[in-house]
Amino acid sequence: MTEHTSSQAGVLIVGAGPTGLTLAIDLAQRGVACHVVEATGKRAVNPRCNTTSARSMEIFRRLGIAGDIRRAGLPEDYPTSIQYRTTLRGEEIFRIDLPSSGDVLAGAGRDDWPTPEPQHRISQLYLEPILERHANALPGLSIERGTRLVALRQHEDHVEAVVETEGTRRTLHCAYVIGCDGAHSAVRRQLGIRYQGVDAIQRFVSTFVRSPELGRLAARDRAWTYWTYGRRLASLIAIDGDSLWLNHVAFAPDHDTEREDPARLLREAVGGPVGHEVLGVVRWTGRQLVAERYRDGRVFLAGDAAHIWIPVGGFGMNAGIQDAATLGWMLAAVHHGWAPPDLLAAYETERKPVGEQFASAVGTAARQSLADVSPDIHLPGPEGARARAELADRLAVTEPHRYTPDGFSFGYHYAASPLVVGGEEQAAITMGRYQQRAQAGFRLPHAWLDDGRSVLDVLGPGFTLLRTDLSVDVAPWTDAARELGIPLTVADLPGRWPGRYPTGLLLVRPDQHVAWMGGADARPGELLHTVTGRVTAQQR
Repeated sequence: MTEHTSSQAGVLIVGAGPTGLTLAIDLAQRGVACHVVEATGKRAVNPRCNTTSARSMEIFRRLGIAGDIRRAGLPEDYPTSIQYRTTLRGEEIFRIDLPSSGDVLAGAGRDDWPTPEPQHRISQLYLEPILERHANALPGLSIERGTRLVALRQHEDHVEAVVETEGTRRTLHCAYVIGCDGAHSAVRRQLGIRYQGVDAIQRFVSTFVRSPELGRLAARDRAWTYWTYGRRLASLIAIDGDSLWLNHVAFAPDHDTEREDPARLLREAVGGPVGHEVLGVVRWTGRQLVAERYRDGRVFLAGDAAHIWIPVGGFGMNAGIQDAATLGWMLAAVHHGWAPPDLLAAYETERKPVGEQFASAVGTAARQSLADVSPDIHLPGPEGARARAELADRLAVTEPHRYTPDGFSFGYHYAASPLVVGGEEQAAITMGRYQQRAQAGFRLPHAWLDDGRSVLDVLGPGFTLLRTDLSVDVAPWTDAARELGIPLTVADLPGRWPGRYPTGLLLVRPDQHVAWMGGADARPGELLHTVTGRVTAQQR
């Protein structure tokens, strides 16, 4: 083993998956130097998450990379529909027709969108290279693959991280360390933080194949996902819209999946033999776990290192991207000196309850979707038709909100955060409901402006004061922000959406969540102290 050497690393991010790369890009764009280390030299072969949520796409839009992501993945004319069939070759039971990325890029129906960036179906196989390419182009950001974390030593004003590359160890002196290194997080293990929750909901066998024959079968009635009900519930997911497919097959939590033959599982899902080449097989367990803590001193957890749950709709990766959006602005605010280090305590206060609520909601949805199905759906004649109709009625209740989960994207909130003024504890997050009305602690609702931009597009990189009542004087706000060194953008909105933006002023955080709502009687200095973690405002 080569002797240690030492170097400075600014903010160290462990893990170069979507969470780590999103956080790195956000920090670098905010002028915070960061270094990313990734234990694996190459990306995983098997596709993992295959959906980027609307909220994640909004975050990528803010980072300037949504367009590149939108144009990657499935072909632009490929529908993102969901079909439920006895087998791929068998009877259709239910379907959810959804648009292609080309429809979204063309703006079809955009006036009714709750977001400027609807969800996008893209395999992580294609998403990660886009994120990494953008990250590599940013000054102050470096990525090092084939380097693993060995040890952490915390000090009052920095963290020493021992990393190893090809047998050579060195010590990095970092202001902060962020563990974005997945379910088997070395950072979490170093901190001694455990997961809490349900250790096994379902077991899965996931087989990644190349099969032109599958592509030809799907071309008869294209869909992004085909749910099938052979011997076991399975989902066939289109990866490239042609010959690349992922077959997920679900089993009971106590089932021995090592004895399951991937070729047989694919044959059962398709409803007969199909020519294919196996590119990868993963046997894994769907869980419902949240870390007992998201922070220890100067070290933080994000993404799967902080929470893992059964990937119904890809919510794990997308929750990690939300973690990154929250932690990124907080770290930058402390780094640039316009917020105290105490601000960082709010990261766990805000994100851990969201992780717990998501884990519960996703677990419930998974149990509904993976519930037993009568084998009568395979029968010929009236009896089979009746069983399929009964299943279709059930799917019509459980499935649509899972594939257009606006509640997941826009319903989570930080209303009880000490950084939010006027927020109240709300009902648990669902994956089906949200309000298109500004509320303290929630993401700012979207509306299209006359120039074609979204309201979200006018927000600055720091805090933004939105004014819908032009009679309100904003000079006290700009004066207070200047005195405190807080970056503040002021923007005027048309007053034609009183139901959506119901107050004369809205103070919006760097992560696009509303920090406060009110009018001319506000005390700006006091409020700005509160939303940056300095003092508690009397106006709470």
